[in-house]
Amino acid sequence: MEIHKSNLKKLLIASMVSAALAGCAQDGKDGQPGEPGEPGRPGGTPATSIEVLNLEVDAVTYEGNQPTIQVYASNEEGQPVVGITGMGMVVAQLTPQGDKNPGDSAEWSRTARVSGADNYVDQKNGYYTFTPAIDGFDAALTQRYNVYAGGKGKVLEDGVTEVPRREIVADFNGQGGIAHYTKDIVSHEACTQCHDESEPLTRRHSSYYTNETCATCHNGSFRTETQWKHLVHNIHNSTKSFTDKNGDEYTGEKAEHLLQNNCSSCHVESEELTEWGNWTRVPTMETCSSCHNVDFQAGQGHSQQLDNSNCIACHNAEWTEELHLRKSTDTAAVIDQVGMSLTLEYVAAAEGQTTGSANLIVGLNDGNGNDIDASSMLSKIKRIETLTNVGPNFPVMGYSANEANGIQGKKAIDLVKDGQLQGDAAIENGKFVVNTGSLPFAEGDADTAFTFAGLAVCSDADQIVECNEDGSSEYTGTKASLAHVTASGDAPSLRHIDSVNFASCQSCHGEDWQIHKGYHAGFVMNTEQMGREVDGELRVGTDACVTCHTPEGTYSPTKNGAWEMKIHTTHSGQQVVSDCAQCHDSFNLEAFANKGAIRTYESDDAQGYTTPRTATCLSCHSSDSIGHGLENMGAVVNDDFTKANQAAQSETCFFCHDVTVDDHRAIKM
Repeated sequence: MEIHKSNLKKLLIASMVSAALAGCAQDGKDGQPGEPGEPGRPGGTPATSIEVLNLEVDAVTYEGNQPTIQVYASNEEGQPVVGITGMGMVVAQLTPQGDKNPGDSAEWSRTARVSGADNYVDQKNGYYTFTPAIDGFDAALTQRYNVYAGGKGKVLEDGVTEVPRREIVADFNGQGGIAHYTKDIVSHEACTQCHDESEPLTRRHSSYYTNETCATCHNGSFRTETQWKHLVHNIHNSTKSFTDKNGDEYTGEKAEHLLQNNCSSCHVESEELTEWGNWTRVPTMETCSSCHNVDFQAGQGHSQQLDNSNCIACHNAEWTEELHLRKSTDTAAVIDQVGMSLTLEYVAAAEGQTTGSANLIVGLNDGNGNDIDASSMLSKIKRIETLTNVGPNFPVMGYSANEANGIQGKKAIDLVKDGQLQGDAAIENGKFVVNTGSLPFAEGDADTAFTFAGLAVCSDADQIVECNEDGSSEYTGTKASLAHVTASGDAPSLRHIDSVNFASCQSCHGEDWQIHKGYHAGFVMNTEQMGREVDGELRVGTDACVTCHTPEGTYSPTKNGAWEMKIHTTHSGQQVVSDCAQCHDSFNLEAFANKGAIRTYESDDAQGYTTPRTATCLSCHSSDSIGHGLENMGAVVNDDFTKANQAAQSETCFFCHDVTVDDHRAIKM
């Protein structure tokens, strides 16, 4: 990292002078004469670069009700960080559960908030001293010190050295010793299963990124709607929506889609968080009204009550947990009761056909893997949906018939709907069977056909039930399946799955995510039928998605539906994804050698077909923002299909761009 030498020299001199004046600090902390301090505390060489900023509340002392808080800052190598200009602190104290009124949860109350260099003393040795004015200090209560520093655009006093963002909370008792009790219910790590660890948690604030900071500041002194226990639930489900003072609308739809309304997605049992179970143990009006549309004081949607004193009388912990997790546990129970096996058999071309076809054979099994006769399950099946394409690495069949290459669209065949066999589907030897009809087999990648299949069963709670003939049945999507077959009889061509592991998707969406439920059967990809062995481990990829998300796109050209683009346009710019490494284990750039023209859309005047590397970049960047003449680099952008297809391997992107997961913008030097 570039450093201005003159500024750095000033910092080093200031550090040495400060260390000399401090002498040998007792325990290396209090600045009094004594034994030599810990290595680097103070007196170590100040950091000249900071990849990771570490903050620690080193000591809290009191003179009357006035605290002095000593914070130590260091980099990833333990070197003291000198010259932080934007450090801040929120001080709060914790009122115990039921202290004000029976049934109330424990509450943080903010007693001070300071920020900016005028509010602390930089000791020039890594230590920073705060003496905030405290409002309403109570020595009997737990005291929290929420310290933050750094972030985008933040630099040291030298004006150059960047300071990465860091936020911490440290809890002490009212005398500066170890806190006897605290309130930590959800961990920062639970949030970062979805949210980027280094990015702000919401659009409302430009910097704060930890749940602990949010919980400290959005406390009991706020109105109900902005207390953290109310707000955090409101923005993670779609029962209610609101618009903040900046005009940003919060509907909760994205979060609900991610979390599946499963409380245990965030409320994770933890030995470190002794209060993690409070979400079931301490029901309150403030929390319940965040998801449930009730007015307790008016008695609307719930019996009238003015405080939390009677909540636990009805809402005991066991019942509360069972009620809130019932939907997710019921879904998991249904999924575990039935499975599916999919097989493709090549059928040679019949008279009058130029290419062969495939028989789709769908078998059912129970939770133990035992075969189930299809006839016995037929009346309980909401849907068996199959989608077939040719050419796993670059599918030749579009979502619909492809005018550009004259090839028919993907084969979408339902074998069963609402308990009834469909079309030419039949039951043979206890399995469902149907023929795809002619498929456009050809040489190379197109020698392989592949089918993605989904099974949905009619369900009531955790039971599989008979379907209503009118199609009104509730249903659950179950484990999906993927199978391949070749016309030649050779081993099938397979799309790479070493770039994105479906486990990355599950970290946000959950293991029982029913993908596209409603429009489709609801594909649950958490299954061995969807995976294959990679480096000795069973791995599920997203290779089945290209059955529909073809290079031609999907049902609308404006959706940029090709998988190379759709997966990025869906996730880029969202609050929870801003880093390639959140989803990617690696980039398999060699895969582009198997691709051709991809249909793209930027506007009515800028649509057509684009060479594959450039098309992938356009899923996040506009052609103007990339910053150079793409056509001069061999790319064809929003042009004729044949032209883009012929130029697909002429792009020179990777001559200059050194694309990696950690830095996809890197340039070769």
